[in-house]
Amino acid sequence: MSVQIDALDRKILAALQEDASRSLDEIARVVGSSKTPVWTRIRKLKEAGVIGRQTVLLDAEKLGFEACFFVLIRTAEHEADWQRKFLAALKARPEVLEAHRLAGEIDYILKVRVPNARAYDAFYQALISEVKIYNVTALLSMEEIKSSPLLPLDAAR
Repeated sequence: MSVQIDALDRKILAALQEDASRSLDEIARVVGSSKTPVWTRIRKLKEAGVIGRQTVLLDAEKLGFEACFFVLIRTAEHEADWQRKFLAALKARPEVLEAHRLAGEIDYILKVRVPNARAYDAFYQALISEVKIYNVTALLSMEEIKSSPLLPLDAAR
């Protein structure tokens, strides 16, 4: 279900993406509107599910999570029971920041953030003890070149 978003909504969303801790007055000033219409639009965007939960971005490396692995998973299992078990295992692991089911030769890709290679191995051992996996390839990110949670709102027209 697509939600109708106009230019003012896009400005509000862009302002919130940039810094959701801004006051309503500040957002209204930035988008060139008054407080009440901005508040009404934000409420409607929340009700429509366009705006989800609000959180804060943390610096993983400064908190000791220096290793980022991209984990490619191939499975020979495609039954619903295996998939439920696999998805439950992923959701229970806080190290998994992202998980995607793919088209092509690789079935899943995970983004895993851990302190070091030893911690990745503990994650790997725990995962394969919970679910049967045909093949796992782990790729260590040497450098994060770009990472952004911001959606390109101007491109979605």
